[in-house]
Order: sequence, then C-alpha cells, then structure tokens
Amino acid sequence: RFIACPQLARTVRRCLQGGASPGPQPLLLEFAPGPGILTQSLLDAGFRVVALESNSDFLTDLQSLESSLDGQLKVIHGDFFRMDPMAKGALKPPAVSSEKLFETLGVAAVPWRADVPLKVFGIVPQQLERNRLWRLLFAMYECSSIYRYGRVELNLFISEKEYTVLTAKPGKSKIYQALTVLAQLGYEIELLHKEPWSSFATSLKNGGLAVPKAGRLPNDHFCLVRLTPQQNLFTGGLKPSNASTFIFMVKQSFAKPKSKLTDRLISWSLDNSDRLLKALEIPKNASMYNLYPEDYKRLFEALQNSDLFAETFFHDEVLTSTRTMN
Repeated sequence: RFIACPQLARTVRRCLQGGASPGPQPLLLEFAPGPGILTQSLLDAGFRVVALESNSDFLTDLQSLESSLDGQLKVIHGDFFRMDPMAKGALKPPAVSSEKLFETLGVAAVPWRADVPLKVFGIVPQQLERNRLWRLLFAMYECSSIYRYGRVELNLFISEKEYTVLTAKPGKSKIYQALTVLAQLGYEIELLHKEPWSSFATSLKNGGLAVPKAGRLPNDHFCLVRLTPQQNLFTGGLKPSNASTFIFMVKQSFAKPKSKLTDRLISWSLDNSDRLLKALEIPKNASMYNLYPEDYKRLFEALQNSDLFAETFFHDEVLTSTRTMN
C-alpha cells in the first residue's frame, strides 16, 4: 500500500477542511490509515476520526494513539473495501458490516436529498483500483452498503490515470468509458489536489515505489478527488430499484464504443428508434462514445416508458455483473 509522507499531511488537512469555520470539525471515516501520519494531522485539525485499518501491523500504534486521546479517535479493525461482502454467516475482521459500523459511528440514515451525513477519506489501493471504483459506483446507484445512510462523501487518493477516465469528455474513444458516464452522472467530481508519487512511501518489503504503469494515459500523480453523490440523481425514471439495469445498459453500450446508437437500439429489439431519437433530440448517426452522460440517462428513462423494452431483457446479465463486482 502507499503511505503519505509527513510533508503531505498539511496539504491534505487543508483540502479536507475546505472553507469550514474554526473549531471542531465533523466526523471523518478514514480507511487504511497505516502508521497514522495523516490521521494525526486530521486530529490536529479538530476532526473526530474513526480509523478503519485492515493491517494488524499498524493497529498497535493506532490503538496507542487512540488511548492517549479523549474520544477524538476510534480505531476499528476492518477493510473499507471488504464492506458488506456477499457472504453468508458472521463476518470476520477485516470484513465489516456497514450496519454495525454506522451504529458504532452514531450516524443515522437520512433522506437522499438531505445534507452529506458522513465524509470518508483514504488512499485507494492500486491493486484492483478500477474494480474498487466500480464497486463504490454500484453501491451508490443502488443505495446499498454505506449509501443506505445517504449521500456519503468520498475524498479519495486515486491514480491520475483513473482520474483522467472519470473526467473524460465525449468523443475521446480511448478514455471516455462506461465508468466515465456513470461517475459523472452519479457524482459531483472535484479535484482537490495533485501530488507526485514521490511524496508517498510504500509498505513493500523491498522499499520500492510501485508506481502503476498507465500506457496511453498520464499517471505522474496521485489525485485527491472529492466524490459527492448528486442530489438530483434519482429524478425521472432512474431509481435504486432499476439502477443495476441502467448500469448494465451503459456498460453494454461501451462494448463497441464506436458503434451507432441506432444499431444498439435495434439490437435491443426497439423498432421505433428513429422516433425515439427525434424526441430526445439525439442525431441518428450518433455513436455511443459521442453521447453525453445526461443523454444516457434520458435514453434509459425513455426506454423505461417503451412498450417494447422491459428490464427483464437484461436480468441475467445484470445479476452476473453485480455478483462479479461484489
């Protein structure tokens, strides 16, 4: 895992504080704090921190720090990315239940359109980074796991290559992807800070800095990105109950991103595609990677109202995709 060096702590503290007024800061859930370098800086800024640490090698020092404070820090043995696994029976650490975690935090569920109930901060492990981002997206669209409690705000260090994908514009066939569409629709994406990889240490035994290779995309930095779920996400025909179908529709659309939308609609057995596209004011010759995220949502909502389109069309594929992500 990557561990922030001490000189970065002040920058992170400033980014997470934002324009907050002086005085006690709100509760912050920090995952994978490691030796606690950033944790200490957040505590100094007045945050109340719950540290979710999966590596037992770091737990002793964190628990020692916890005991020296008057309730400002709580340390829990757990893995943020093993939250609510699809496994039967009692969970064993570092797997963790969001229900028990939020009960411990004292955070109650609020309506989706209410204010953010909790802020989360952490460094996303580079191993299976894309899969971890997908899993968070699934949970957000379905209002499951941590999102059962409302629009939980994520403040994540992610690789520059993944940030580039999240913020890509239509027409960029190599980087504008299903993940792009769903992230831009679902989150308000804000870049808080870009930091060179050299500002991070690593817990690798050889002490090297395992900077992931990116190929075509820039990847010289770790990006601190704020992902705040959109307050108006579930307006119109998109709901948590059919969100998995919407996700699969977008993913299937990008199986061949340069294909024409009309061809895709025909493959979905939609005979009145010309009339539909005219009503949505989408050009008939539009390719899948030319559509804006809002176009995908409007298209899905229109299909929901079509007599020729049913959610059961995607049922098996959606179920398989959801199980894979979990």
